[in-house]
Amino acid sequence: MKKIFSFATMVAFLFVGLNAFAQKTEDKSKRPSPPAIASETIASGAVVHIDYSQPSVKGRKIGEALEPKEGQVWRTGANEATVFEVSKDVKINGQTLSAGKYALFSLVEKDDWTFIFNKTWNQWGAYDYKEADDALRVKVKPGKGTFSEKMTFTVNKNGKVTLNWGDIEVGFEVK
Repeated sequence: MKKIFSFATMVAFLFVGLNAFAQKTEDKSKRPSPPAIASETIASGAVVHIDYSQPSVKGRKIGEALEPKEGQVWRTGANEATVFEVSKDVKINGQTLSAGKYALFSLVEKDDWTFIFNKTWNQWGAYDYKEADDALRVKVKPGKGTFSEKMTFTVNKNGKVTLNWGDIEVGFEVK
């Protein structure tokens, strides 16, 4: 009886261990919202790096069936929170942001977007978002862009960071 119990316990631990290993080695490129990176060394010499996952429109309406939804903090992507990293202290639309990693959240209110740079960069979605951890908030006006099925960030040499998704185009300046 002890041998059967010991064997069953060993099999259970092996199963749990293999399952945990499989989750850690998950191929993120196979997700419905795959990972993407936008990175550029801007004119000031700072490296701007954005690590995010790309949700797709798939015929749905942004703001209704898809985030961002008005008045709700959004992870500005899918899966893990989008990570915004700068190698040097920079100014975002004229406001100072220290070098480091941040979770990049968004908040849509009527005709404005607010980009939120949150100190807790390593989190899943916006479920653990805490306003007290915000390092910076920048309010911007969205515009109409060329339709993009997958949400896409671009960073250009002059420091313009742009998010395109559906027919939305919104961004900010990094100097």
